[in-house]
Amino acid sequence: MKIALFSRLLPGLVLGLAALAMTPAQAAPYDTLDPVQPSDTPGKVEVLEFFFYTCPHCNAIEPLIEKWRKTLPDGVAFKSVPVAFNAGMRDMQKLYYTLEALDRLDLQPAVFKAIHEEHKDLTQAKGIIDWAAAQGLDRQTFTDTFNSFGVQTKVTRADELTKSYHVEGTPTIAVGGRYLTSPAQTGTYQGAIDEADKLVKQLLAK
Repeated sequence: MKIALFSRLLPGLVLGLAALAMTPAQAAPYDTLDPVQPSDTPGKVEVLEFFFYTCPHCNAIEPLIEKWRKTLPDGVAFKSVPVAFNAGMRDMQKLYYTLEALDRLDLQPAVFKAIHEEHKDLTQAKGIIDWAAAQGLDRQTFTDTFNSFGVQTKVTRADELTKSYHVEGTPTIAVGGRYLTSPAQTGTYQGAIDEADKLVKQLLAK
């Protein structure tokens, strides 16, 4: 796996922007997983988007991911997986799963905007909770959910998926437990989505 799109050391630190200049001719457009990973959604082709909020490439690709997600057929289960390669990223995982639990993932674009355009620090619990309250969410409900067993269980599962899929960089898209693709491999953000879409269609056709 390529790690140029993501720093495993500090959130937001990018190791190699030059990776985006790669063309498909320079590297395979996807990696094959061995062994194949089991799906959490039996009977469907599972698509996992591994991301983290302070990653500038995840911020750039997110609108394209959302547009693509809306086109996926019923035979596909799409899930976002927030990653944490160090302890400093843990609260951002909890942020995602708290919004999911409260059925407020409509605020996902606002999280990216707050971090990348408004330069707010949403890496730690206090800043996250203050931001959530400013969005009109009940502070106590958000805090209780943020610290809940259910959210922690999903964080643990996200860590397991990150490890079992050998994810070393973001954004990474996994398809059907068999393939991984990323902008580092395809050369562009849209190229990664197009490759993932092609792989989805191949698996649906089997």
